[in-house]
Order: sequence, then C-alpha cells, then structure tokens
Amino acid sequence: HHCIQSPSTLELPDERTMLAHSLLRIGVSALRGSTGGVGSQQGSILPALAPSFSRLLASSSSSSSSSSSAGEALTNDESYARIQASWPKVCNQPLDEIDPEVTDIIEKEKARQWKGLELIPSENFTTRSVMEAVGSIMTNKYSEGYPGQRYYGGNEHIDTMERLCQSRALEAFRLSPEQWGVNVQSLSGSPSNFQVFTALLKPHDRIMGLDLPHGGHLSHGFQTDTKKISAVSIFFETMPYRLDESTGLIDYDALEQSATLFRPKVIIAGASAYARHIDYPRMREIADKVGAILLADMAHISGLVAAGVVPTPFDYADVVTTTTHKSLRGPRGAMIFFRRGQKGTDKKGNPIMYDFEDKINFAVFPGLQGGPHNHTITGLAVALKQAASPEFKKYQEQVIKNCAAMSDRLQALGYSLVSGGTSNHLVLVDLKPQGVDGARVERVMELAHIAANKNTVPGDKSALVPGGVRMGTPALTTRGFVEEDFVKVADFVDRSVKIAQKLKEQTGPKLKDFKALLEDGNPLPPDVAELRAEVEEFAMQFPTIGFDKADMKYKA
Repeated sequence: HHCIQSPSTLELPDERTMLAHSLLRIGVSALRGSTGGVGSQQGSILPALAPSFSRLLASSSSSSSSSSSAGEALTNDESYARIQASWPKVCNQPLDEIDPEVTDIIEKEKARQWKGLELIPSENFTTRSVMEAVGSIMTNKYSEGYPGQRYYGGNEHIDTMERLCQSRALEAFRLSPEQWGVNVQSLSGSPSNFQVFTALLKPHDRIMGLDLPHGGHLSHGFQTDTKKISAVSIFFETMPYRLDESTGLIDYDALEQSATLFRPKVIIAGASAYARHIDYPRMREIADKVGAILLADMAHISGLVAAGVVPTPFDYADVVTTTTHKSLRGPRGAMIFFRRGQKGTDKKGNPIMYDFEDKINFAVFPGLQGGPHNHTITGLAVALKQAASPEFKKYQEQVIKNCAAMSDRLQALGYSLVSGGTSNHLVLVDLKPQGVDGARVERVMELAHIAANKNTVPGDKSALVPGGVRMGTPALTTRGFVEEDFVKVADFVDRSVKIAQKLKEQTGPKLKDFKALLEDGNPLPPDVAELRAEVEEFAMQFPTIGFDKADMKYKA
C-alpha cells in the first residue's frame, strides 16, 4: 500500500523497467521451482531468458553511456539548475563568503605570524603543500582498520595513501621495511605514547622517564608528591630519572642505579626541554641490564634525525614515537615506529621474533582510536617526502647553527643556560639569577610579539610559575633567519627580561598584580610598546610561510 500513487503523480514504467520486472519474476519463480519443480524445467527456462537479459543490459548500457556523457558536459552551475536542493551550492562556497567571522580570526593570526617572532621550539610553519593536502577532500572518508582490512568500503585510494605515507616514513629515516614498521594513524604525541604503553604493558607495570621539571614530558608519566597528573601515572607505576643539576645533563649513573632497583618494563629516552643529545647507547645498555623495552620519544628532534644532523635513536631503540609538526614541519599528528623481524635466537637456536607490530596496531585501532584522520596522513606523506630532500637537510643544519648563535649571544649577555648551551634546536634559560620567573618574561615577550614559553628548570616547584623560559629556532629558520638574525633575536629577549624585572619591582611579588597591569585591553607600558614596534619592523622583512603577504587583510 506504500506504493499506491494518485493518477496525477503516477509515472508509467518505461519498456526497460517492465522487461526487467517480468524477467525478475520468471527468474525467481524458476529458482523456487514454482514453474514446475527443480531439474530439467529450470534448466530449460533460465537459458531461455538469456537473450532478453542481453537486450536489457545492452539497453541499460546505452542509456548509462549517454547519461554519463551528458553529465560530463555539465558545469557545476548547470548541475545546480537540475536539482531542487540548495545546499550543494552552499557547500561549494569559499570560507570568506560563508563565514566572515572565522575568516577574520584567521586573517588576524596571519598578521601575528608575519609580524611576530615564533620561538617556541615545538612549533613550526608547515608548508603550503602540506596545508593543501590537509585541507583536501581526504578529510571526507571514514576508514577504520588498516590498508586492505577496512570496516568501510570505498577506501582504495585511502589505502594507497596510507601505504605511501608508511613507505615514505621509513625512507625519511633510512629504515629497512624488513626491520622496522610504522603506524601513521596515531593522532598526536601524548596519545601515541599511551598507545605504546597499553600495547606492551599490563596495568601497573613500571615505566621510567625523565622528570618533568628536569626536561621531561607529561606523557611520560608525570606525578607530584600528592597528585597523579598524567593518566599514564594512573594506570602504570612511574618513576622519574633526573639531571645532574651541577651539569644540567642526564645523570645516567643515577638512572642505572634506580632502574636496577625499580626494574621498569619500559625506559623512555626522550625529552621536551633538553638541549643536549641523549646517549642512546648508554640507554640501551641500561635497558638491557634490567630487561626493559627502550622507547625513544623523538617528538622534538625528529626533523633533525631525518636530516642526519643529530644522533638517531633507531640504532638502539625498540620502539620510537614522534609527533609530526615540530622540527619535522608536517601536519599535527604522530607516528609509532616498531622493530619487526628476528630479534635473536633462544638456547636451542630457534629464532626469537619481535612481537610489537600487532600489539601496537591493535592498541591504536581498535584499542584507543576509531577512524584515522586521512587528511592528516595525506599531509604527513607530503611532509615526509620533503624531509628526505637535500633542501630539508640544509634547513636542519641551519636550525642547529641558529640555535648555537642564539645560545652564544644569550650567554654573552650574562644568562645561564641549563646544560651550559645547546646541541640541538632549543635553549633553556634559567632566569633565577635575574630574579624573575618564566611566567612574567613570557607575558612581556608575548606583548612584544615574541612567542616563547615559560618552562620548568631543575629545582622548580611550580609549573605555573617556573624559573625558566624555553626557546627554539625551527620556526624562524623556516622563514629564512640565519645566525646574525638570531643574535638580534637574543637582544630582543634580553630587553624583554629587563622590562619584566622592572615591572616586577613596580607591581610587587604577586604574579596576579603583574598580570593585572599587562591584561589585554590595558595600555602597553611605553618600553613594551617600543620593543613591540621594533620586533614587528624586523619580523616583517622575512617571508611568510603558507600564505602570501599580498593577500593579507591586516597588513598595517
């Protein structure tokens, strides 16, 4: 009864439809045996239908072909005219037409990136080609599972892209696919670390990582005396290792002693604010001594590793995690590399194989994620191709040179750097000798259009009012800065610190009073306004990345 229509709306079936219905009824009847049972009668009826089916298919093919040709000739505007729905046209409108409010915020951020100095070492300016890939139609597809084993149809091109990304990841870090595999679906750095832990450990198994105030990362299991901060410390037992505060270097001897007593299942070789190379051979030695898996978190230095300008963890680690948007200069994502193949032999000479691959892949999906972000994987594939280029190696070499120049200038100005300098892309300035904290200096720098971040240094009690500031060179090197430019940048930083010292004297010891003076909307103190003008004039001389100055809305 749902099919009954009024005479005015009834559409008579065409000849092909009537023929198809008749053939379908006859065919179904034959298969059911209703035309005379099974056997010879069915056998005689079905072949007899073949000519009719052939005519039907030929007719349908001809109709489809002519329809396709007509469709290919139509422009989008002509296609809109053929339909009653309004939304397809709206869906194809550009952002500046459909949402001026969002467009305006983006334009203001463009101006900030152009006029300012980006010194946060975990940030970079990704390339226009990566942004084009991330903003592509690859965002439309759902693809739970892995290439060749999806829970959705229509993923043939998604599979090709993910496999391409995986192969480029191995190529970028000069890895053999027989010895290493990689998961490119992990959404970000902290989730990737947690995925490794859940893959390879049982609840309450033990982990050792660099302490947060000594340069470690939250996702390595940070907790205080009274509170478990990272979820890693809730589900697993974590114990930190630390720096030798007299040198600012990792205390490997103390790490070995602690590991011998604590017996961790995983030792993490990685940091968030450590300006020196990690001694991977020593970390491997300690891990082997206590029977631990060695996890290298190279999130900060992966671009430097790809370029071969810092030591690689791959010669020593069992598993390697990394984000993709820091020194690697890709989209915001993560990768998990894992050893595969033969690990060794047992006492009887039988091969012992690595068993990380299935466990890690299962932890990513379905364990902790659903559908991967295919637009991000696409952008990552583009970034990894760039990371394998000679141009990228030159860029990373300049990152190192620039950081050394900034480090030397800061020390010449009287600043104390944790570890006494730098071997990579960042410096960590201890501001305690200046009598000011990182929170105050960060705020002054922000108002002067210099982006850095307050950071804990050894001996700190609070992450909100830490004693240091962390700065790096990848982003500004992407804009074309060289050593002499970073000498000037260091001078700007010095002026920011001196302003923070003076304002602290004016406002007193309470941070809230300092912040109240410099709240958004308040007039800038004259020396801050002067510094800001000089910073902008200097920064605007350099190229923008990912967008053209000529197309900007806010150029003044």
